[in-house]
Amino acid sequence: MSVLEDAATNCVCAAATSPKRRAGFDLFELAFGYALILAVIWTPRPLQHWLYYLALGWFIVSISLSFEGWKAMGCRVAGFWRSSWVVGVALIMAGIATYFASSYHTLHHPGRPAQWVMAFGGYTVWALMQQLLLQGYFLARLLRIFPNPNVAALLTASVFALAHLPNPILTPLTLIWGLTACLIFIRSRNVYPLAIAHAIFGICVAITIPASLLHNMRVGLGYIRYQPRPIHLSHIDHVRSTDVWVMDDAPTRR
Repeated sequence: MSVLEDAATNCVCAAATSPKRRAGFDLFELAFGYALILAVIWTPRPLQHWLYYLALGWFIVSISLSFEGWKAMGCRVAGFWRSSWVVGVALIMAGIATYFASSYHTLHHPGRPAQWVMAFGGYTVWALMQQLLLQGYFLARLLRIFPNPNVAALLTASVFALAHLPNPILTPLTLIWGLTACLIFIRSRNVYPLAIAHAIFGICVAITIPASLLHNMRVGLGYIRYQPRPIHLSHIDHVRSTDVWVMDDAPTRR
């Protein structure tokens, strides 16, 4: 009987310490992954490229080891229509911002539909990747660490915004959007409407705010080292391929 009692006690102790160990591992994953992101953002080339691939590899391995399914990351049909209103709000706000930008002659965008796809097709995919990382990785782990979902959402939004420093425009915008997206995700558990809204907001910012002020959506060291071009009150013919943003300067652009 003593042997059975000891075994039962050990099982109880193991069950009691398991959540603590999981929380500790989640915290390690978050800290190490975020440190890699900051290192990529603030490191000059060519070392930046090596850190970029190291960070990419880390997140792939980390997600794979604790992968709970695509539905857990928000890649599902259920909940899509419940949170699709955020896409409508994004379209309305983008329309208002575009109107004012046109009135103040700061609007700059590709002309033909094919140019729009070339310019912002890559950014649309990048928006989905960011939301998957934001909700499927950071928020998911913080929800396991903190019982209060509002606290987890605020912390997730904060680390998202801090990764956009020192850009004075993107940092507050990403804090607001990050918190909003996390709260919506907690209720709907669907990442697709958030990715669509993210792409709409990002493209809106890119075409309504002059690159000289936005530094072409750069963050970190890329923002500091950005060389502004002369400001044109109207530069409709200006086309900046976002494919280049993602493939060439993805670590320093958001």
